[in-house]
Amino acid sequence: MAACLAKAGRRAVFSYAGRTKRPVLQPLPMRQGGFGGVAGLVDYITSKKITHVIDATHPFAAQMSAHAVAACHETGARLCALQRPVWQPGPEDRWQPVADIAAAVAALPEQGARVFLAIGKQTLDPFVAKARNFYLLRLVDPPVADLPLPYAQAVIARGPFDVDGDLALMRAHNITHVVAKNAGGTGAVAKLKAARNLNLPVILIERPQVPDRQIFATVADVMEWLATDHVTERGV
Repeated sequence: MAACLAKAGRRAVFSYAGRTKRPVLQPLPMRQGGFGGVAGLVDYITSKKITHVIDATHPFAAQMSAHAVAACHETGARLCALQRPVWQPGPEDRWQPVADIAAAVAALPEQGARVFLAIGKQTLDPFVAKARNFYLLRLVDPPVADLPLPYAQAVIARGPFDVDGDLALMRAHNITHVVAKNAGGTGAVAKLKAARNLNLPVILIERPQVPDRQIFATVADVMEWLATDHVTERGV
């Protein structure tokens, strides 16, 4: 998305949440960190004369998406979401869809499982309820504090990942279960393909609900929306 905006000469700013220490550089001016809730985002949109907002956050960043809906409604800025389609199971997949983190914890055995916990570092605490399992974590940055899970190991890596690498990782750690979020896209689907290859059960957390907004599945669709949604001074 950033590359297409830059190539088209759009006046745009790329905003990172700030949770990753070394974010990937983008071909646009960049900012990092939160806005300070809806009020802060309203102030930013107003002060920067933003006319269009592209919500390309992670599908599980529901609060940020909800704030974008509210702020754009208040300021009159045009909003769309660039959102990857959800992953769909094939006939050989052993997926168990669950509504949220609590349901994912409940779906795990009480003990003895070796879990590839591919959900990032923000929501680990609930899994303490099943602390007698082993958890393999894959994180972008090394943890700055002790992990809350007594039997856990972190692998530091940045995607996209491939099936051969995830097969090797799961075999090396004798993984018996995979817990993941249904983020969609290609960058992290390798773990699901590896689980299929190994006939492992996958506990897949469904996406949270977000207020209604216009959604596009491809960068090309967003660029067409920008091209046809005319505003005199355009800032994204």
